[in-house]
Amino acid sequence: MSLPRIAVDAMGGDEGVRVMVEGAALARRRHDKFRFLLVGDEPRIKAALDTHPNMRSASEILHCDEVVSGDEKPSRALRRAKTTSMGLAINAVKTGDCGAAVSGGNTGALMAMGKIALRTMPGIDRPALAGLMPTLGDDDVVMLDLGANTDCDARNLIQFAVMGAAYARIVTGKAAPRVRLLNIGTESIKGTDNLREASQRLADATGLAMQFDGFIEADKINRGEVDVVVTDGFSGNIALKAIEGSARFVTDLLRTAFTSSLRSKIGFLVSRPATELLRHHLDPNNHNGGVFLGLNGVLVKSHGSANAKGVSNAVHVCARLLEDDITRRIAADLAEVGAGIGGEGRTGAGRTDAESATADAAGKPQDTGEASE
Repeated sequence: MSLPRIAVDAMGGDEGVRVMVEGAALARRRHDKFRFLLVGDEPRIKAALDTHPNMRSASEILHCDEVVSGDEKPSRALRRAKTTSMGLAINAVKTGDCGAAVSGGNTGALMAMGKIALRTMPGIDRPALAGLMPTLGDDDVVMLDLGANTDCDARNLIQFAVMGAAYARIVTGKAAPRVRLLNIGTESIKGTDNLREASQRLADATGLAMQFDGFIEADKINRGEVDVVVTDGFSGNIALKAIEGSARFVTDLLRTAFTSSLRSKIGFLVSRPATELLRHHLDPNNHNGGVFLGLNGVLVKSHGSANAKGVSNAVHVCARLLEDDITRRIAADLAEVGAGIGGEGRTGAGRTDAESATADAAGKPQDTGEASE
């Protein structure tokens, strides 16, 4: 089976070339049929490949020494798309030279470039940023949107549910993932008009490859009771940061407690297997790799601070989505439910993301909804 290549923005992320190349090399051990296009400064990439011969034999280098900085505005990054490592990696997907691209660079710039270069799939108004989060159950939970669209109408939320369910089927292996909308309560009368409308339409729809069961509150996201949580990017990004902050709080609290006295240190040695399991479960590197679902191509965002293991997981996400043909799955699901499920027109959300990205490139004010690191 011939699989499309994966383009790696080797200059993206806080650590740059060394970590990006090492992460891709680790991922290739799990996906040895894949080949890579490494985009960035050629001498530095070659030096990094010297310690990864398995990666060197499966890689081509596209030289580029311009980088999108972490604080660069998306409008400026768009104008430099043809000369930066991020832009060239995305362009490789656009031209068909690669099937997917992964970058640890500026999220807003990646989102804007992806929208303009790849465009949204037929039947999708707005792409959504989806990520995986740990749960008490056997599988991670898919959550979207995590910051790409701050203001969403019912039609957007329904499309997010379809895309999230398609992604969850790949991640969990379930034929009909459990899907819920994030809300301030589970009662049908709770939430905004858009949430209630989306819930009603999803409940009434037939032919959906999902189990839709209304609303879920934020404190239940990680309980393992749901496979997909759907929300707008504003609420989703806040929930994500709150969960990540709580995880860091717990680990820091345990570290302080176990070092507070000699008895505590002895207690740590006794309970070390359990605490190591907890640390592994809460480590964001083990769940790294946000996906821009709804684009004509696979685009994955790695945390800028990710280590080699984290980058490896982001590349693993790319490989899984290509192996399971996520774009075809979403297209098939949209065709199954029919174009009318989300209703006609747009209410409340205003412009499509392509229109917003174009406005941003022209320097006009807009609601970007950028997800931060």
